[in-house]
Amino acid sequence: MSIGMIRWAGSKPIQEKPWFLGGGYANELLTSGASTRCLFAVALGRIQSRIIRELVTLKALGTEAATEILGLDQELTGEAIEKLLMEEHNVSENTLLIARARAFDLHPFNAKAYVPNEQTFEYLDKDFCSEHKVLPIGIVGNHLVVALDSPFKMQLTNTIQQKTRMKVVVLLSLEKDLADKLRSPEEAMMPIGFGDVVERLGMGLDIDESAIDEDGGASEESAPIIELANRIIEDAYFSGASDIHVEPFERDARVRVRVDGQCSEKLRIPSKISQSLLARYKVMANLDIAEKRIPQDGRIVYKQFNRRNIDIDLRIATAPLNHGEGCVMRILDKQKSTLPLPDLGFSQENLARYRSVIRRPYGMILHCGPTGSGKSMTLYSALNEINRVEVNIRTAEDPIEYTLAGLNQMQMHRKIGLTFASALRAFLRQDPDIILVGEIRDLETAQIAVEAALTGHLLFSTLHTNDAPSSIARLTDMKIEPFMVSASLLCVCAQRLMRRVCKVSREPYIPEGNESEILKRALNWTGQIYRANTTSGPNKASGGYKGRVGIHELMLVDEDLVRAINTGKDTNDIKKLAMDAGMKTLHQDSMLKVKEGTSTMEEALATVAPDMQEIHHH
Repeated sequence: MSIGMIRWAGSKPIQEKPWFLGGGYANELLTSGASTRCLFAVALGRIQSRIIRELVTLKALGTEAATEILGLDQELTGEAIEKLLMEEHNVSENTLLIARARAFDLHPFNAKAYVPNEQTFEYLDKDFCSEHKVLPIGIVGNHLVVALDSPFKMQLTNTIQQKTRMKVVVLLSLEKDLADKLRSPEEAMMPIGFGDVVERLGMGLDIDESAIDEDGGASEESAPIIELANRIIEDAYFSGASDIHVEPFERDARVRVRVDGQCSEKLRIPSKISQSLLARYKVMANLDIAEKRIPQDGRIVYKQFNRRNIDIDLRIATAPLNHGEGCVMRILDKQKSTLPLPDLGFSQENLARYRSVIRRPYGMILHCGPTGSGKSMTLYSALNEINRVEVNIRTAEDPIEYTLAGLNQMQMHRKIGLTFASALRAFLRQDPDIILVGEIRDLETAQIAVEAALTGHLLFSTLHTNDAPSSIARLTDMKIEPFMVSASLLCVCAQRLMRRVCKVSREPYIPEGNESEILKRALNWTGQIYRANTTSGPNKASGGYKGRVGIHELMLVDEDLVRAINTGKDTNDIKKLAMDAGMKTLHQDSMLKVKEGTSTMEEALATVAPDMQEIHHH
């Protein structure tokens, strides 16, 4: 077993160094039994002697110096010896860590190189870890690997085993490194509330908006309004939010963030401050600060305005509202990479069907769903899977959310006439194999897209419809001829995002009444499912949910569907034909996630309504 087999062991690869958990150490993790050995049986003096001997073995201490230390008259504590070794004999902290670990028959771990991720505190919540100075590293089989700062924490090890119902393997790390990781990156970098900066602004302070324009940076000497603007963005980013809302009302304004699809209030500020805050965001996005009567769209490259190397962009849309100007900012994290297709929530059946269709030589693949339903991520993941040197991929996007190596990506600029239609026209003269068009909004774009799909190109795009079958009606409503639609269309994938229930705290139960009936109709199945735990567990603050999973309705166009489209069949008939051919509706896929324990019945019904009665009978 190598370090790579330890699941969620930080996003950075751990280098092979003697004082890291390397392959050689990892191979022994499960056989050493170090975590269950009674360490109190070893006398303190004997332990100190072993540490000294290990330092000699590591050639960090000479034999003479070792003999001198061991021959000291007074009994020194562990701390005193470590201080003596570091100050008098220049033994580094890391070398001392190796020696200490070997003395206790444990494995050393360099916590400094470890990068916590969203799964780190899945089995042990952050508060518990901070209180007891324990850092979860990963899972090997049914063993939880943790880093501690002291080998004498046997009671803590037992507590962790009881909490997680897993065997615990202990690694030894430096106390200061553990402390740093337990407060970073979230706590170390996250702003500490907003109260102080709002107070400095002064509740009745009349802020001169024109003065904001003069300072583009965010230095320590920046004005409080600039600091507040940055704090709101950074707080949202570290909270894992997708959007920031600044909404003015009669007496004040509120700032809300959307996390896992749910909005929550972060801050209330006086109206004057909110307008100054908005002016600041407009300056950052190079928008017209004086124009407040019409909506404006722009992009904030946040790296230019902070010193923390937070590499994110924000898509900003302002709008005149009845109590002043408001805005919504979508956070585009450039550090995020695309997920592999299997991680997006596709069922095994849908994944196999989707993978086969994206490898076709030509045709049109459409993704539909509302804003924030994960369409972009799925498209990027699909393109990433079929991206090879042999194929030329061109994308027209508004905005470019993720930058992928090997793709020729183009940003739209409507003001100068660079639209999806004009970009698509240009692409057809640039010898593409695969084309991505951000969205089909109008007849012109739809026509060119269909023509491209009919002339030997594989074309991906998005459409705003509720489900897969209704996308046919949407295209024909755009005045695209039915025979053109049926000849070009390969598949339509409708999708939504549903919140994942916390695996640690979820509660099993047997559904009854309406819930049982819904499950039986959708999947012809009844049995144990799960509900969210809102009273305990690591994710009780978010209602017992953590993260999101996709649900999909995949409609492949076969001969029967071609005939139905050509003869002008309505959406209901097309839906029945697609289901005959094996399509699972969004509702059925959401029930599958409920059955698997990925989400809850409550969340599934809040995301997608049950299918119509006649469809069930069908």
